[in-house]
Amino acid sequence: MKRTLPWLKALAVHEARVWRGLGLWVSGRRDGVGGGARGFGYARAQASTVYALLFVCVVETTGMSFFTAGHPGLHEVVLVLDLYTLLLVLGLHAGCVARPHTVGPDGLRLRHGARLDVRIPAHLIASVRRELRFPTGSAPADGVLDVPIAGQTSFTVELTEPLTVRRLLSRPVVVRTLHCHADDPAEAVAAVRALLPEPADA
Repeated sequence: MKRTLPWLKALAVHEARVWRGLGLWVSGRRDGVGGGARGFGYARAQASTVYALLFVCVVETTGMSFFTAGHPGLHEVVLVLDLYTLLLVLGLHAGCVARPHTVGPDGLRLRHGARLDVRIPAHLIASVRRELRFPTGSAPADGVLDVPIAGQTSFTVELTEPLTVRRLLSRPVVVRTLHCHADDPAEAVAAVRALLPEPADA
């Protein structure tokens, strides 16, 4: 029971973030942007896949509604579950749109919708570079975190010291290298580099 409670709590927190992300997306707002912080989107690469999945969900919902029409109780249960699934899929994508990476005076904030939110103070950033990668899905090396979108990452952040990263329903990991994606990696990299101190003259 004690082991189950943290998982249930994490799921409840994630659920709340999903619905909040959907609300932000509907209202056209982006979380964490403003007050000197710039937002950098990363969801564009997955949009076509998500909308295709939503179309399949709509077709499935319509079909199940037709087949269960003669069973009122079952019809209502299936309809509620199907509509919930539709909103959940849309909410997961909306969270990615409404929660961009941000770069501001306090440093870099790397995110992946409702599932990941990593705050990196500027003084912990050793370097940042554009780097197109396609992670295979196998476990990355120790000290490395992959945060792909649509199977790719497009920029890499190296840290000056280890940072503990907490992820949904996963054990915390200690990392010094983060591979992430941005719709415009060149702009994101330039913004992060602007936070770094100028190299000393030789």
